[in-house]
Amino acid sequence: MTSKRTDVVIIGAGWAGAILAKEMREAGRDVVMLERGPERKTADEGTYPGSIDELRGAIRHRLFQNPAKTTVTIRNTINQTALPYRQLAAFLPGEGVGGAGLHWSGVHFRAAPDDLRLKSHVIERYGAKFIPETMNLQDYGVTYEELEPFFDKAEKVFGTSGEAYKINGQIIGKGNVFAPSRSDNFPLPAMRDVYTASLFRKASAEAGYHPYSLPAANASKQYTNTYGLQMGPCNFCGYCSGYDCYMYSKASPNINILPALRNDPEFTLITDAHVLRVNLDSDRRKATGVTYLDQRENREKTIEAELVILAAFQFHNVHLMLLSGIGKPYDPVSNTGVVGRNFVYQTITTSRAWLSENQYTNQFIGAGGAGVAIDDFNSDNFDHGPLGFIGGSPIWVNQAGVKPIAAAMTGGGKSAPRWGAGYKAGLVDTYRHSMAMDAHGSNMAYRDVYLDLDPTWKDSYGQPLLRMTFTWKENDIRMNQYVVGKIEPIMKALGARRYELGRLEHGEAFDTRRYQTTHLGGGAVMGTSPQDSALNRYLQSWDVSNVFVIGSNAFPQGMGYNPTGTVAALAYWAAYHIRTQYLSQPGPLVSL
Repeated sequence: MTSKRTDVVIIGAGWAGAILAKEMREAGRDVVMLERGPERKTADEGTYPGSIDELRGAIRHRLFQNPAKTTVTIRNTINQTALPYRQLAAFLPGEGVGGAGLHWSGVHFRAAPDDLRLKSHVIERYGAKFIPETMNLQDYGVTYEELEPFFDKAEKVFGTSGEAYKINGQIIGKGNVFAPSRSDNFPLPAMRDVYTASLFRKASAEAGYHPYSLPAANASKQYTNTYGLQMGPCNFCGYCSGYDCYMYSKASPNINILPALRNDPEFTLITDAHVLRVNLDSDRRKATGVTYLDQRENREKTIEAELVILAAFQFHNVHLMLLSGIGKPYDPVSNTGVVGRNFVYQTITTSRAWLSENQYTNQFIGAGGAGVAIDDFNSDNFDHGPLGFIGGSPIWVNQAGVKPIAAAMTGGGKSAPRWGAGYKAGLVDTYRHSMAMDAHGSNMAYRDVYLDLDPTWKDSYGQPLLRMTFTWKENDIRMNQYVVGKIEPIMKALGARRYELGRLEHGEAFDTRRYQTTHLGGGAVMGTSPQDSALNRYLQSWDVSNVFVIGSNAFPQGMGYNPTGTVAALAYWAAYHIRTQYLSQPGPLVSL
């Protein structure tokens, strides 16, 4: 075993890791970043036309985690035996430099103020009895007003395109009427509407809703970001989700942050480094560094550090905390412990309209973050009182580009034949003349939905796999069905010749075979008390004060919005308090 010493060691080279690395270097600290996967540089691997190979990208999962080495086990309920997730389908964790921030689509939301203090808000508006007894509802411990400067900072780094509604309390544009006030406008104007988005905008307005352009981390025009790094204008090629962007138009750590670090002699990036554990001192109150496996040499190595930052994908952060003994593991029977608690996901269902045969929807055109949405049924923008559920969903047309293989899998809808001449006719009709709408919704946290170490299965490194106990609950199904019902007036305003509404059904279990989203959250959540949160409001471990854990693992429950924008803001929020408070006086940032 060999060892090295540094000021800060960061685990994971995705958005959270890149943000913390840049901030720590600006604070004058030496940084070592460990990435389990390979090096990825857009100039090398992201070149055209190889970068838009659907077989290599979406089918063979070039940028995604290899489940043959390590994966999770999954079960729906506590009384089932969990089995390994062997083939990527329901969610697609990234691997390699850039992580999921390299293959994401680019939808870049800010969390709604009500979502950040959801428990308090629900009690204030509906009363404590409105919260089901088995639901672990919580506040984040940080408000929108506190995070707003960091949302703004992240958007200027990402080069986010959008249209504001309200700045400093003044209405200035035609953006989302439900969005909170901003301190500044988006750095770039909103992306242009593709044909289906323009149809949705018109039809949803006719139905009485409030359409707006999705905030997109796809550059609507040339842009130079906060770090002096350049982006090119998006050309709507349709190869965003699952691909690195050959146009340098989709924000990624590889384009927007890491080039500002790569030539810094006090920043070291080590790839093919699988972290096995965070090392703790004898009283287990301080981290001394990390041990990782150098996969090229097949040798364990140690890095000693004063500050350890976990910035990997959501469940990798939780897994590493459990393997390292940081925080008390969650017990669903007694509802005690915090690591593994409040594991959440997102609901998403797709509805489809078939238009007249002289309307060609050109679904091959697209941009990952672009589209038109309505928020009339998201968050608490509508009265939940008579409805008996908590949560909501945006509804949107997010035409990100339908590739040939994906189109063949879509077919002609639920009623179309799955083979033969009827299948072919339905496929052609669907590809040419249809459009899809998503209800992309929240998922609450529950007492019996959690993460822990699997007692049976181990990974290729000899360590227990992370076990995921998860299924849909009636609250989330009722929410989805209600919101999807609100799509029908849009279908009628479109003049669709036929349409199908996609919704979750009562009693439906989570199915790993069908893609949902890669928006997993919770498991090591932030909060105001060590009794129900693993991290304090600054994303610092309650138990080991020189460990910070950055990512969507901090979300106490799922929200209707995509998580990346909030992850980035929380990363900058945590980094600010590390720089201004922790580094000069190491120790807990919140007194108990």
